[in-house]
Amino acid sequence: MVAKRGRGEGSIYKRKDGRWTAEISVEGGKSKFLYGKTRKEVQEKLKVALYEQQKGMLVTGPQQKVGQFLTHWLEDVHKQSIRSRTYERYEEIVRLHLVPGIGHHQLQKLSPQHIQSFYKKKLEEGLSNTTVISFHNVLHKALETAVRWNLIGRNTCDLVSPPRRKRFEIQPLTMQQIHQFLAVAHGHRQEALFILALATGMRRGELLGLKWQDIDMNRGVLQVRRILSRIPSKLPGKGFEEAEPKTEKGRRSIVLPPFTIEVLKQHRIRQLEAKLKAGLDWQDHDYVFCTSIGTHLNPTRDVLAVLKSLLAEAALPDIRFHDLRHSSATMLLGMKVHPKIVQEILGHSQISITMDIYSHVLPTMQEEAMNKLNDALQQ
Repeated sequence: MVAKRGRGEGSIYKRKDGRWTAEISVEGGKSKFLYGKTRKEVQEKLKVALYEQQKGMLVTGPQQKVGQFLTHWLEDVHKQSIRSRTYERYEEIVRLHLVPGIGHHQLQKLSPQHIQSFYKKKLEEGLSNTTVISFHNVLHKALETAVRWNLIGRNTCDLVSPPRRKRFEIQPLTMQQIHQFLAVAHGHRQEALFILALATGMRRGELLGLKWQDIDMNRGVLQVRRILSRIPSKLPGKGFEEAEPKTEKGRRSIVLPPFTIEVLKQHRIRQLEAKLKAGLDWQDHDYVFCTSIGTHLNPTRDVLAVLKSLLAEAALPDIRFHDLRHSSATMLLGMKVHPKIVQEILGHSQISITMDIYSHVLPTMQEEAMNKLNDALQQ
């Protein structure tokens, strides 16, 4: 027998099996059912549900496991809006870590404790803070979609504390070390690439995707329009592809110092000589930096390995290619170039990124500023 509905309670009744049930109408003419052992318990659940419905937070989607949702989210939704390299990284995180770690939980019952324990376990397995933070970021993005789809009421990741990111100490070359490096690189077939890297702070992918059509020799301006990006092994095709810069700020113009123009002109002459020598084997892709037959350079074999060899020959620290970018930025800031200009040259999306990465240079700049202020105000 259906119990009499209390005033303001909504649709509450007792089932034949003794459980109390509350029914609430949701979009599409469907109903959502809430269950409890007592009338009071169901009344409280209904009260919360009505409040969540009013705020647009009521969960109305079907029950599913976390692993099922993550796989659907990545393959059928998010994959279309991210770069192939990003997809490869996300796919590994989902398949190798998130699904095995928390994929067995019901999506609507995933708790902060589940996620926090997962992070703790991964740290205990020896993974770095940065790696676990990447797990958190992917899971947060996925759960944001679940919230928008009314599969869950709130993003559980907002209730947990991911590990603190440990500050990575960059290893820029000093001015003296830069001169040592360039002295050893002088006359090398990749000399122009390393000079441009130090002069502009361009990323390796940006340099390898650079074409002669992107450089106005007369005006001394270079346009960053594309990058050379590796095609993930799980996607069709192999090798590398040309892709758009990751952010809008990544598409940028860089004014070149006059000496780099001369270096590029000499590099162009040597490339034309190589083209004549290659004859019919030459493949014209217009790359500024290319192989002896015009194809793109291999980032590891043709660039990084050469850098390591030249560094060793110059008796310099074994640094990454990306540290040439850091060297360029540190050099510019040390010359008192405004951080906003440095941001634009590097293509950072926000100046806060520039300020955070190169905060080690700022105390010297602040000291000079205070000395100038002292001179101006001192009576």
